[in-house]
Amino acid sequence: MSDFNLSAFSDAIADLAAAAAPATASLATHHHRTASAFHWRDGYFVTAEEVVEAGEEIELTLASGETVKAELVGRDPSTGVALLKPAGAAGTASLAKADAVRPGNVAVAIGNSDGAALAVFGSVGEVGPAWRSMRGGTIDRRINLAVNAGSRLEGGPVLDARGGLIGMLLFGPRRRALVMPYETIERAVATLREKGHVARGYLGAGLHPVHNSDTHGAMVMSLDDNGPAKAAGLHLGDIIVAWNGEAVQGPRDLIRKLGPDSAGASVTLGVVRGGEARDVAVTIGEKPLS
Repeated sequence: MSDFNLSAFSDAIADLAAAAAPATASLATHHHRTASAFHWRDGYFVTAEEVVEAGEEIELTLASGETVKAELVGRDPSTGVALLKPAGAAGTASLAKADAVRPGNVAVAIGNSDGAALAVFGSVGEVGPAWRSMRGGTIDRRINLAVNAGSRLEGGPVLDARGGLIGMLLFGPRRRALVMPYETIERAVATLREKGHVARGYLGAGLHPVHNSDTHGAMVMSLDDNGPAKAAGLHLGDIIVAWNGEAVQGPRDLIRKLGPDSAGASVTLGVVRGGEARDVAVTIGEKPLS
């Protein structure tokens, strides 16, 4: 007969969620739904970047049930992190960093809905190396979850079995639950506190995918008059097929390369113009905030 005590396990998960709940908050999103946020440190909260909009009024409902106005300090679409500074949330608990996790480890997603605690548990489904997001952000680790989490938990903390913070719950393609790791949030928060935004690379060209038997790449369909692409001598109709010698399969590849670390970099674009291959040197700009 197994010594496993299901009741004790159930209570342990509930106790873990209860201990973390004071660090959470909820907010109404511009999608007319509720999402979660959690206290990072020093009175700052983090949430999912996609649930907030610049210029809108943000209110956080804390775990106490108190509602406070919050300033959007900054947002980073490349990592999905938004940083909020609410008024009157001093003394809110913070969550300690988790140890490294492995596939199969228990993972608990915590959320908040108008002051009421939310919690679901499952497991870490996949742990992988650093990767680059669709918007060019460098993500320190790939952590996918086998957790059935609803949208109200988006932006909330994901904890290990000891209550340590693995990272923030986000949803990838097909609403698959994933974690934005602690290290990535920490880096994004430091930049957002200092600058209010994370710089992204900017080419200044409208692009369209090209896929035929001869060429795969991104065709230049429009050019910003003051952008880096036009200054470098790119023309309408040019097909960008390489970035520093690495093949470009389409606009999506270029967007991934135009991450925060690309702003100000000098790169060589492989271009096909009128059927002839050539190299064009471009200094990548910084994407305008607007």
